[in-house]
Amino acid sequence: MSHEGHYREAHPLIFVFQHWVNLICMAGLAFSGFVIHGSFYAISMGGARMIHFTLMFVLAVNITSRIILSFWVKDANQLGTREVDTDIKNWLPQKENKHQLLETAKYYLFMRKERVISAKYGALQKIAYLATVPITFFMGYTGFALYGPAQQWPVWGFFAGGISLVGGIMTMRIIHYFGMWVVILFTMVHAYLAAIDGFKAFYGLIFLWRESPGAEEGH
Repeated sequence: MSHEGHYREAHPLIFVFQHWVNLICMAGLAFSGFVIHGSFYAISMGGARMIHFTLMFVLAVNITSRIILSFWVKDANQLGTREVDTDIKNWLPQKENKHQLLETAKYYLFMRKERVISAKYGALQKIAYLATVPITFFMGYTGFALYGPAQQWPVWGFFAGGISLVGGIMTMRIIHYFGMWVVILFTMVHAYLAAIDGFKAFYGLIFLWRESPGAEEGH
């Protein structure tokens, strides 16, 4: 059985679609955020804000639905297998991931030659992917907090409390701005780590259900 990760059991179509929605939204949020910050592109501030908040809403819904679907959709829970189980089990602690965090970090830091293969996602992958959930909602919160003063929202107190906590709206703006760079850097590192062993890992996300050579033997 091939250990390449671009077969339909590894990447159910709905998860592939959601992955691309995340990428498009993040790219659009970064671009529109730069426009709002520096107004370097020929678009009105109102238009940039509308795009920014629409994409944030779509991203929040997409991530929330991804979490919900992980309890229902089944996919491969090991590399190179066609056996499936509920996706949420890929994100919970697994015996294959025990004591692998340090060794995995060594591999990515070029301190270890052999790749650590442990379940579908390694220890670092789980931590990084799960971290995107609170980071995304935190960015949504800080963004709405910045926009809130111009609106008469009944829930404004929820955001005003956060502004008071950090010491003012300018501090909140700085936090939101640097938070965007955290997301950009994460995306760049994520792409690098996904391609560190070659670009075959991208096939499942670019060509959807492209099968590995000889994979039909696993049926």
